[in-house]
Amino acid sequence: MANPTSLTVHQKSRLLDIAFDDGAAFSIPFELMRVYSPSAEVKGHGPGQEVLQVGKREVTIDGIEPVGNYAVRPLFTDGHTTGIFTWDYLYKLGSEQQALWQDYVRRLQAAGFDEETGRATGTVLPGAPAPKGCGHHH
Repeated sequence: MANPTSLTVHQKSRLLDIAFDDGAAFSIPFELMRVYSPSAEVKGHGPGQEVLQVGKREVTIDGIEPVGNYAVRPLFTDGHTTGIFTWDYLYKLGSEQQALWQDYVRRLQAAGFDEETGRATGTVLPGAPAPKGCGHHH
């Protein structure tokens, strides 16, 4: 199991930078952390009970509280404070964020939230350069 060597919250870019003692380092978007929060509120109380999170594009983190020597609890600006993110879970979010993001977008689209997914079609992660174009379609 890898342990973190540094953890930095970037309010402006809405990214959590985390580096581990095995050399891995990730920038995890706050939105990804929020929609994949390991809390009962998001995960439900069993398989198939997950609650789809929407409208979290602008969410930021007011602070992070340590939980023992194994996890942190982010204090999200939308009032969500019950997610305990273990080092293993943050490692998973960082290393699998491309697949997780695509799965989230797919679930949003399946639920009819096209306006939520319009900015993240394909493999564009939050914070990645936007596709070129004027932004208007007639």
